[in-house]
Amino acid sequence: MVVILKIVAFLIWVNFLPPLASVILGNRFTAAVDGGLLFFDKRPLLGSNKTIRGIIVSIVGATASSPLFGLPWAYSAIAAILAMTGDLISSFFKRRFNISKGSTVPVLDQSFESFLPALYLGHVLKLSQVHILLVVCCFVPVSYYGSRFWNYVIYRPSVKNYPRLIRSTVRFREWRACHTPLARWQTLLNLTSFLSDQVFLTWFFKLTGLYEEGVKNTLDIKVEHETFWFPDLPDNFDGFRVLLLTDLHLDGLPELTLEIAKRIQTIDVDLCLVGGDIRMQTYGPIAPSLRHLRCLVPHVNARHGTLGVLGNHDCIEMAPDLEEAGLVMLINDSWEIERNGQKIWVVGVDDPHYYKMNDARMGYRNVPEKGFSLFLAHSPEAYKQAADFRAKLYLCGHTHGGQICLPGAKPLLTNSRAPRHTAAGRWQFRGMTGYTSRGAGASSVPLRFNCPGEISVLTLRKGIDENSVSSHVG
Repeated sequence: MVVILKIVAFLIWVNFLPPLASVILGNRFTAAVDGGLLFFDKRPLLGSNKTIRGIIVSIVGATASSPLFGLPWAYSAIAAILAMTGDLISSFFKRRFNISKGSTVPVLDQSFESFLPALYLGHVLKLSQVHILLVVCCFVPVSYYGSRFWNYVIYRPSVKNYPRLIRSTVRFREWRACHTPLARWQTLLNLTSFLSDQVFLTWFFKLTGLYEEGVKNTLDIKVEHETFWFPDLPDNFDGFRVLLLTDLHLDGLPELTLEIAKRIQTIDVDLCLVGGDIRMQTYGPIAPSLRHLRCLVPHVNARHGTLGVLGNHDCIEMAPDLEEAGLVMLINDSWEIERNGQKIWVVGVDDPHYYKMNDARMGYRNVPEKGFSLFLAHSPEAYKQAADFRAKLYLCGHTHGGQICLPGAKPLLTNSRAPRHTAAGRWQFRGMTGYTSRGAGASSVPLRFNCPGEISVLTLRKGIDENSVSSHVG
């Protein structure tokens, strides 16, 4: 019986290592095992949750800890490989039944990942078939309820009507971001404030004589017109125009709101999308940015209204005020737009960069599988999740195009974990088109060099871009 308990404990440890690595490492090193491939049914082969990192961590961790379970290291390594193989088999079947990634299915999730290594260990350790069956029967319920408890601890149940599942540590960061501390020294010792907000970078540019030029560049906002072609765009949405405003940082420069208003008040569109980062600071009072937003929104001319998402400078407490100002906030949610019986959907996710609370699965819960969808996120860092749900057009900002660039608009920093080619303008990923705006405002310091601010006017057209086809042919 002791041997059976040791094997069960070993298998629980093997399967616990990948989610533990996810908590510690976050979104780093998360290359998918299937490389984003689709099966014959046009669904993901395994899904983006199954990562090479998880498999390596599981095998290495199981092998290193083999003495704790009284197993030879070679046995532990092979058993871990079989456990991960079983986990991948379960994921394959879940994708075929169109079960959302991350969803827990009793028995199916636990059977293969326990039976394969138990069969092997039973063979090398000379266990009977009854003992092997006992290992599986013990592992299945312990693993299932253990995973539920783990999710409860990491993603605590939120208060009623709270618009998302949230980690308690993230909730504290949000509270801190939206409240001015009673002791002023807490603000002064804020690392971001010390390095960038009006201290180091501000005085550097003032001493070099470039500060005024940088401010002038920030207020020289460009209106960029882009056209995107989609063969499966519903006919009634051919010519649909979207105004994309992101990274406004309205309280950064007093004149910025007026400059944006001047440029958008003559632009007639069907829909306005706001990509987050309404305010400049990442802590303290939110009222100044909201006052500017209330002045800006009346200048938007959009037939289907204005939708928005939260950025890394925004916190959840701002959502009611943003909606009162005229935005419909999409916090891992979707919005349906109808024209003469035909529909498209806008899916908006929470900030993928700092709070990392983006949840595409929740956002798509009310979107038909073959529905035409636009995906709105603050940063390009949720691009893999959007592609998993077959989004047609990914719209974002956050990077500011670099904001302070070398000649030729080459950014020094993008402040994004997404590939560098997603930092500005058009990009492609697995058949999904992406567009990253340079943003209308400026972050950290209200300066821009070789990278003007941007107001984006995007037109959706039905068909194939002939220029793109001819360039590929050439």
